[in-house]
Amino acid sequence: MYKNFIRLLTASQLCLWLPVVQAADTTPPLLITHGAPGAAVPRSQQAELPGSTSVDQQTLENLAPASSDSASLLRNVPGVSLNGAGGFSSLPAIRGLADDRLRIKVDGMDLVASCPNHMNPALSYIDPSNVGSLTVFAGITPVSVGGDSIGGTIIAESIPPEFAALGAESINKGEIGGFYRSNNNARGGNFSATHAEEAFNLNYNTSYSKADNYMAGSDFKDSTVTGQVGNSSPLDEVASTAYENRSQNLGMAIKLGDDLLDLKYAYQKVPQELFANQRMDLTDNTQNRVNLRYLSQFDWGELEAGAYHEKVDHQMDFGPDKRFWYGMASTAPGGNGQPCTVSINCAAGMPMSSEGKTSGATLKASIDLSALDVLRIGSEYQHYRLDDYWKPSGGMMMWPDTFENINDGQRDRTALFSEWESQVTPDWLTLLGVRYEAVHMDAGDVQGYSSTGMMNPTNAQAAAFNASDRSQTDNNWDATALAAYSVDSNLDVEFGYARKVRSPNLYERYTWSSWTMASIMNNFAGDGNGYVGDINLDPETANTFSTTLDWHSSDRRSELKVTPFYTRVNDYIDAIPAPGTSFVDDQFNVLQYSNQSARLYGVDVSGKLPLASNALGNWGVEGLVNYTNGKNRDTDDELYNIMPLNGKLALTQYSGGWSSAFEVVAVTSKDQVSDVRNEVQTAGYTLYNLRLSHSWEQVRLDVGVENLSDKFYYLPTGGTYTAQGTTMGINSIPWGIGVPGMGRSFYTGVNVSF
Repeated sequence: MYKNFIRLLTASQLCLWLPVVQAADTTPPLLITHGAPGAAVPRSQQAELPGSTSVDQQTLENLAPASSDSASLLRNVPGVSLNGAGGFSSLPAIRGLADDRLRIKVDGMDLVASCPNHMNPALSYIDPSNVGSLTVFAGITPVSVGGDSIGGTIIAESIPPEFAALGAESINKGEIGGFYRSNNNARGGNFSATHAEEAFNLNYNTSYSKADNYMAGSDFKDSTVTGQVGNSSPLDEVASTAYENRSQNLGMAIKLGDDLLDLKYAYQKVPQELFANQRMDLTDNTQNRVNLRYLSQFDWGELEAGAYHEKVDHQMDFGPDKRFWYGMASTAPGGNGQPCTVSINCAAGMPMSSEGKTSGATLKASIDLSALDVLRIGSEYQHYRLDDYWKPSGGMMMWPDTFENINDGQRDRTALFSEWESQVTPDWLTLLGVRYEAVHMDAGDVQGYSSTGMMNPTNAQAAAFNASDRSQTDNNWDATALAAYSVDSNLDVEFGYARKVRSPNLYERYTWSSWTMASIMNNFAGDGNGYVGDINLDPETANTFSTTLDWHSSDRRSELKVTPFYTRVNDYIDAIPAPGTSFVDDQFNVLQYSNQSARLYGVDVSGKLPLASNALGNWGVEGLVNYTNGKNRDTDDELYNIMPLNGKLALTQYSGGWSSAFEVVAVTSKDQVSDVRNEVQTAGYTLYNLRLSHSWEQVRLDVGVENLSDKFYYLPTGGTYTAQGTTMGINSIPWGIGVPGMGRSFYTGVNVSF
């Protein structure tokens, strides 16, 4: 089981000096941003809160050309793993808790995935080239940045506005860049232009990316059939992984003395994003959002106010690798190869639409009670509406009405928090906070494809749902107690406790049909099963204990951080076989969300160590080790999608404008899997990556190779392969195949400033 991991540790003999990111010091350092030195960054963004880890600028720049997925910029953060999804829509997980169990903020906005498969998560709306800073709070999260989550918080900020110095000429500058990756023929580029004066900034940036399906390291399937005439998928091709993404952002900022007013408008158009672990594909996603933020400095501290609005139109259907026409064998593809022409017997795809609207507002103040004490107070409000409906398609059982999956879904959050940070002595820092959230949810009446047809299996379930009381209000309380102690110049200790509460999302509460064809379309786990909700779900309540031991040299050139943690979750939303269905091993089933009890524990280890300085530059080693164990305490089953023991070791070299790294990534086999989901086991593996970059005054060039040895492997948290064929039938495609990782891929990227 541990063969590949032991190989890594033995080869390096430096496994304890482990990463490419550094956790925050116990004294708040400056937040490192991917922006110009003169960029205007509010004080609340400059000072890191205890318990945070920030991705440094070097990592942001090194990883951006290798992926179009902004979540991939987090892959060197201790405790963070990625659950596979579309080409730019991975779902980050912190210590085994992912998706809506995390709070993910983009430029201060809480964005909601408006999709029954969560194909449009928050980080999919910001391109890697536009990420200015990334900060992660794992486990012990201050209440000022937490709320409606149990796993932690990820804060992404775009590049902040820049202003001309007092008395200097205005700034007119820009940047243009492009990239290419060989494995999936990924290509794209970015452009930005800025005009800035002493008190005014105008910025525009745009990005584009497109890719074909990627190839695994070797053949992994025994059929090339996709179900669409004239289209086949080679045996080593990971079908349904192509994508195309276009985004534009326009920003205007005004400095009013020490105050800052920042207005942004963003537009994203996704013509296609295919999903290898979902029954459906994204065939169109359009997002419009506007975001206004105001930050004011006073003698007593800082005030921040913000308001935002987002509208998402999301469309799903079958992409080119999944069967599109369904009907009688004599007329449908796969029969005599001719397209369906008789609507009463044939269905053209399965069109699905989700329309989401999110509005939010925040008001926060940081009050300097003294030179050593800061009080943070604030309120937040979020108003979310969702309509998820599936239009009729031809005959069969998908007509003549519109299937209402969620009708007029409502989820409103109102929050208040108070937090006190105190430098009790030069060696002791404490943070205490409490947060209250009221979460109100409701949904309207629903219907199936046919309200009168005797053959439609959804009628009784729709009637029962419509007769139920769907209005739910949760009163949630969070609390955080954290302390940091500097033992001496070489050892810091941070420890604490957090109580965190998350209410169910709309899909967990209000999806209502266990009919297999409907339920398999409601799945953000990527496991191929069908899911149905439960109106009476209780909020999840997590109690987390964590300690960080931070050994370091006085100049912090060498570090070793060890963070053990333990989390117990009451009313954990897991899955059970749906009532009225039969559960069968080694196949896909229909499951229902259910409150149970869970526990997670593990340890994150990270560090760095300088090796030598010579004519070739400064050499060092950086790395990490992560381990999480999760179990359902009621059933003794393993929790789903827990990343097995894994580690990374990087040999780094810096010399002038040169930067290079040779990475070794090792993951052990995954044999502790969720039985209720029939989760697929995966073997351990070792990957090698090579990165090289050079920066001149106005040009940066990146080249590299991912998976240098072209290793074949399955993604441990990539879900189940449902990428091709007749995916609408719950068991009409093979069960038990994981989603392979990408084979060898060369990449290059160039950015030119002007």
